Amino acid sequence: MTALAAIAEKVRSKNAGPFWLTIDIFCGTASRYDHIVANVPTDVVAKLLAVEARNVKRFEVADLHVLKFSMPRPTIQGSRHDRDMHGAQWACLLQELEIVDYVET
Repeated sequence: MTALAAIAEKVRSKNAGPFWLTIDIFCGTASRYDHIVANVPTDVVAKLLAVEARNVKRFEVADLHVLKFSMPRPTIQGSRHDRDMHGAQWACLLQELEIVDYVET
């Protein structure tokens, strides 16, 4: 098993407005994209991020080799309980996700 960050070119998270977060997984190549799409299930991502799976939206952008997940923010951006104003810390959780080893083709 390998951490997602070791396979993906970049994993980042950001605001998608004051009520939503988006995590982008930039895969770099078509073969890495196919491997990551096949081995990163939405329900696993939801569990890792402590979000109900039905609230996670998955976007597979094959032409750009990008897999995206969007979900509601746990608190409204900028509220007094918001501990991550820009949504940047969520990617760290996904970077450490262990998936099946990738073999370059």
